[in-house]
Amino acid sequence: MYFESKIHDVLENILQDYQGNRTIDQIKNFDLPDNAIIEEILHSLKKIIFPGYFRNHSTKIYTVRNQTSMLLEDVIYKLVKQISIVLRYDPVYENALDEEVTEKSEELTFAFLNKIPKIREYIETDVEAAFEGDPAAYNKTEIIYSYPGLYAIFVNRIAHEFYVLGVPMIPRIMTEHAHSKTGIDIHPGATIGKYFFIDHGTGIVIGETTVIGNHVKIYQGVTLGALSTRGGQSLKNKKRHPTIEDNVTIYSGASILGGETVVGQGVVIGGNAFITKSVAEGARVSIKNQELRYNYDASRPVQSKELEQDEAWFYVI
Repeated sequence: MYFESKIHDVLENILQDYQGNRTIDQIKNFDLPDNAIIEEILHSLKKIIFPGYFRNHSTKIYTVRNQTSMLLEDVIYKLVKQISIVLRYDPVYENALDEEVTEKSEELTFAFLNKIPKIREYIETDVEAAFEGDPAAYNKTEIIYSYPGLYAIFVNRIAHEFYVLGVPMIPRIMTEHAHSKTGIDIHPGATIGKYFFIDHGTGIVIGETTVIGNHVKIYQGVTLGALSTRGGQSLKNKKRHPTIEDNVTIYSGASILGGETVVGQGVVIGGNAFITKSVAEGARVSIKNQELRYNYDASRPVQSKELEQDEAWFYVI
């Protein structure tokens, strides 16, 4: 009886707290999207996009046609349902008839599915860029199976198409799933060209309005971010993140910030650089005159060495 009484008191206390009329107190009158099902959709799409690599093991007789047909049916069923749920968060469909929401969900689902050949075209170039850009890559199969950078790009290419179609919530759920698995945070709104290579990847942040050209390579810890977000919602739909043109390499720890910042073609950004202004094409950007300090014990003094420009360039990348 003692524990029953205590549980009753805690329950009543929590239920009373629900009456605060805060955002976290809202009880939605419609369903919420299911993150697990959205991850299942990504898993099925991976099998469709890489048909020879990720087979459907529940199929007793394997043919590309049979597998793809089964996967498509599964994706369509799940996508229509999940899009129907999230469309209710769009003011246009909040109070719409169920038939209208279902019809729009089906339209968006097939509009996305028709983008799969384009997604595959871009991902093929990403695999090629990873293989050509990483001397440690054993072969392209290793990249497809194990590289976190490629997985993050794969998810982003899918999520971006939903974002462009105006599907609420699902694109961000997809990219946050990839973020949790890889440590690579790419907003689905980012526009990314062909032959994009992320090496290592952990700690990378690419903001919503970033534009990235073709043949761009970035390393771990890079931020393509906003110069300031203090304006909050007033900055919505404004260009807040940089533009990176073709054939740019950005080494680890670099931060490139601001919607007016353009990094021109062929630029190489050294490690740990902090950039808030545009960089003309062909430039090599590095941090000048870094200092190395060697601390020993009390019997030996601290030794310092200011790096020469060539040494500093080597050191920071």
